[in-house]
Amino acid sequence: MELTLWTYEGPPHIGAMRIASSMKGVHYVLHAPQGDTYADLLFTMIERRGERPPVTYTTFQARDLGGDTAELVKGHIKEAVDRFKPQALLVGESCTAELIQDQPGSLAKGMGLNLPVISLELPAYSKKENWGASETFYQLVRSLLTDSEKKSTDHSTNKWKKEGRRPRVNLLGPSLLGFRCRDDVLEIQKILAAHGIDINVIAPLGASPADIIRIEKADANICLYPEVAESTCLWLERKLGIPFSKTVPIGITATQEFLKEVHEILEIDSGNYSESFTNSRLPWYSKSVDSNYLTGKRVFIFGDGTHALAAAKIAKNELGFEVVGIGTYSREMARKVRAAAKDFGLEALITNSYLEVEEAIKNSAPELVLGTQMERHSAKRLGIPCAVISTPMHVQDVPARYSPQMGWEGANVIFDDWVHPLMMGLEEHLIGMFRHDFEFTDGHQSHLGHLGGLKENKSSQPREELTDSSKELCWTPEGEAELSKIPFFVRGKVRKNTEKYAEEIGCKQIDSETLFDAKAYFNSKK
Repeated sequence: MELTLWTYEGPPHIGAMRIASSMKGVHYVLHAPQGDTYADLLFTMIERRGERPPVTYTTFQARDLGGDTAELVKGHIKEAVDRFKPQALLVGESCTAELIQDQPGSLAKGMGLNLPVISLELPAYSKKENWGASETFYQLVRSLLTDSEKKSTDHSTNKWKKEGRRPRVNLLGPSLLGFRCRDDVLEIQKILAAHGIDINVIAPLGASPADIIRIEKADANICLYPEVAESTCLWLERKLGIPFSKTVPIGITATQEFLKEVHEILEIDSGNYSESFTNSRLPWYSKSVDSNYLTGKRVFIFGDGTHALAAAKIAKNELGFEVVGIGTYSREMARKVRAAAKDFGLEALITNSYLEVEEAIKNSAPELVLGTQMERHSAKRLGIPCAVISTPMHVQDVPARYSPQMGWEGANVIFDDWVHPLMMGLEEHLIGMFRHDFEFTDGHQSHLGHLGGLKENKSSQPREELTDSSKELCWTPEGEAELSKIPFFVRGKVRKNTEKYAEEIGCKQIDSETLFDAKAYFNSKK
């Protein structure tokens, strides 16, 4: 077991809790000791919901371990069913309770309850939160559609034509504690409605067990979040013959490809996707002269698989950035991310250690970081602009306003979230250039605080500039003054290269001449 300050994903029972909390008429009995009941805060604090998760904890204590904890489990299950009267019951255990091996799911199934009971076996020491959400949703759908599974799988995607109705689809994957799921659903609903496509079921977000049973009534499934819904979509395709979309509509190009794919699945005549140029400002800006400032900006990307892959495509193809790093903490999506990294000529970073990610950011010297709230902290220490594109997230990344990531409006939101930090970075550079002018004599600082203003603060140097070699090498005041003239977003890389050059030539004091020599040396190697 490894102790860490931050973690990208919680244990799998948190994923199960996300599914239960996202739905109506579902209750989750969690066999857990005191101390494993902290998850309520995730929904009341981050999601800012006015209701607690539909979860009952057994909350056994140390003194209970000497008795019959199985009876304790059954007592809490009966109390939960009598009190909340759910339409379906999820039963599982936390990472600590897993060690006791009480098997609460089997106990619940043997109680003769008059409702569907889904036993969750979520290995806490080998799997993580997203896998737990995926497995819970899969087991729930499979259990509730058992009778449908026995039926014939002669599904026809053009059945809607024969019945004289509009085609209908399911939107699968959105859940609480997902990144902007609520708004993504609204945006995709709006886009599909404009193309004559109705929504049958949205699940798990806002769905009930009765809605899950209606999933088979759709002509196709839309897999919005593969981390949560892909395994369920594969099962529905294999057992019930319902096809599903593979394209996640994040970005202009991806939204166009998504619509084309959905039209093909439903056998609808190809539509006109030019609405992107009227509904989103991103295509226009990318063609404008103002976008020249963005062209070639170095960007480092890290997050869950879905959003990291989408961000890389948008960065390269729609904004003209140079992707210098890409990675994910979602091991279930590692193969896809590795394939995408190979296309960029990179090696994907697959890790759940935020310190490894921070080190990779330092080494790649990007001008913009797209990541999670952890990368926001790392980027702040390194003095690099950052935009959050993925969970885990802070409460500020769950806006009360409409702020999707998918579809045309999602492209507008992404455009704002990514471009604004870079524009503020330009302000930072200008403040640094003119720091000796009279307007800044009071020590004016920009949004990056200690990195701008009148003078350098030695005690708050960005972490990227404190390399191992800097402990042995000495920068002269003249050298530091010359270094400070270099734009902040490449200053760390220049410092690192200069120190490397100084070590190679045996120079212990770095002045302006050493810096110029290092610059000429590395330029000659390009």
